[in-house]
Parts: sequence; C-alpha cells; structure tokens
Amino acid sequence: MKTVLSGIQPSGKLTLGNYIGAIKNFVKLQHDYQCHFMVVDLHAVTVAQEPAALREQSEAVAALFLAAGIDPTKSNVFLQSHVPQHAELGWLMTTLTSMGELERMTQFKDKSSGKDSVGAGLFVYPSLMAADILLYNADLIPVGEDQKQHLELTRDLAGRFNHRYGEYFTIPDPYIPQVGARVMSLDDASSKMSKSNPNAGSYIALLDPPDVIRKKISRATTDSGREVVYDPANKPEVSNLMSIYAECAGITLNEVAERYEGKMYGPFKKELAEVVVSVIEPLQERYREIRESGELAEILETSARRAETVAAKTLHDVKDRMGFVPRRRV
Repeated sequence: MKTVLSGIQPSGKLTLGNYIGAIKNFVKLQHDYQCHFMVVDLHAVTVAQEPAALREQSEAVAALFLAAGIDPTKSNVFLQSHVPQHAELGWLMTTLTSMGELERMTQFKDKSSGKDSVGAGLFVYPSLMAADILLYNADLIPVGEDQKQHLELTRDLAGRFNHRYGEYFTIPDPYIPQVGARVMSLDDASSKMSKSNPNAGSYIALLDPPDVIRKKISRATTDSGREVVYDPANKPEVSNLMSIYAECAGITLNEVAERYEGKMYGPFKKELAEVVVSVIEPLQERYREIRESGELAEILETSARRAETVAAKTLHDVKDRMGFVPRRRV
C-alpha cells in the first residue's frame, strides 16, 4: 500500500476551500493508501502566533479532520510538534538546501514582500516541509497548484540525498484532483479562498454559523449578465460559485448549468447557500461532539506514537548514512 502525507497549518480558520480542495480528498484517499494527516504547527510559527490561539486552532484543525470523516483507525491524525523527528530531519534537509533554491520560492517572495524584517523560519521552512514528506517516504502528496514548487524542492532534496548517501528516499509525486482543487475567494475569483484573508466575507469558515454562510454567499461577487454558465475565462465569479455547488451537491458542472438554465443569479445563490449549509451543518455537529467528548487528546496521542515509530526509523537510517555517531543507551 502506497503512503500519502499532507498537512494543514493551524493559522486562522479552516475554510470551505480547505474542505473541498484538501480534506474531502483526504477522506477518499484513506481507503486506498496508508495516510498521515498532520496539523503542521511547527510551520505555523514561521510568523508570530498568540500561544492560546495556536493551541485552540491546532486542536480545532485536528477535530475538523475527524469530523469530516477521517478515520483514526485507518489514518494517522497528529500534531507535527508531537513527533520530534520532523524538526531534526528538517535541520538535516536544510543543510542540503541551497540559498538560491529557497530564494526562488514564490511563497517566500509573496510573504516577505514589503517587509523590513523577515524571520529565518519563513525562509527555510520548505526544507522542513521536505522533511515532513521524507520522514514517511511518502509516495503521493496532495498539493494545490501553489505548493507544487515546494514539492519539486522535496523531490530535488530526496534525489540529492540518494546521490550522496545511497538510494533511500522515495521520490514523491503530487496528487492534484482534477475538480475542486482550487476554490476561489467569494469577493475576487482571481484569488484563492484563504483563511488568512483579512476580509471575512471572502471565505466561508467551516465553523461559520448557517446564517453567516447564507449572508456571505448572498453577498458573493457575481459577473455582469444574468446567466448561470460555467465559463472561467469570461465569467470567473459565477464559475467559482458553480464549482462550489457541484462539489457540495455531488453533481457535475453540466448538471448545475442545466438545473439553473434560464434562471438568474438570485435563486442560484440562495439555493447554493442551502447546499453548502447541508454539508457544513453535520460536520459542525460532529466537530462539537469530538471536542466535548475529550476523545481528541487520545486520538492525537495514539496517532503520534504510530507516526513516531516510522519517523524514528527513518531518522536513524538517515543519520547513519550521513555519518553521525549512534547514541549508545545503557
């Protein structure tokens, strides 16, 4: 069985875009692969975090993974910081990474643009991301288009290690769903729906109350004209809303177009809101059950132990190949 690994940062609120583009696919993948799904809290601290908020958001992301249908008996759901081998292999991967490779990272350029001071962690975190993947010798990595550059670096580092120290790491491949991989902002379809957007109306948070969801969708930007037609080039706003409808209703884009042929945006957006609520409400109910039951801590601990068993062996092998003196426990 091949191995899949992915993670989401606990910075900000998870959105419908995270659900459609990532978590929904995690649930499908767990039936055919050995899966590791992380809350990447070490990545979150590349920018300043409020400690109480980081704890709450880390637990919230893990609980949302489970509420969406990830089965902890089939997949590992854990916090990155609970498996210390991530940080140690991250440093070793940093020593294999050149400054030029890190300077070319588009996300670093975007996040550092216009700032007088940028933390070193933000610069080197692609090496930690590579370590996350390589610790488990993952075969497939679910990534959005904006993360493909980081995966390419991981592939380069794996190949570089194998060349220097002998074949060991699997060269991972991207897993990018054909539909629903990139949900765009409700106020600007040229930008990805993002939990870091300062405009809360631009995204639907998975924990938004139903009435808030209805209001956000009613205010979503639409293109000129009135027809509900899927045409990303000429009607990007309504095309984005149609993609959300198709993913949440489990139907094709053609079926959405047929359903609203001859109708205007108003009825479409009203019914879209109900379709989205019908998906999110049960998820929210399960989320509350998980948080109130206290089961989350036990699930995270069990998964971390399983993940650490794999990670410890990988780190041991890597350090042995690189020439580190093994620790002799007495």
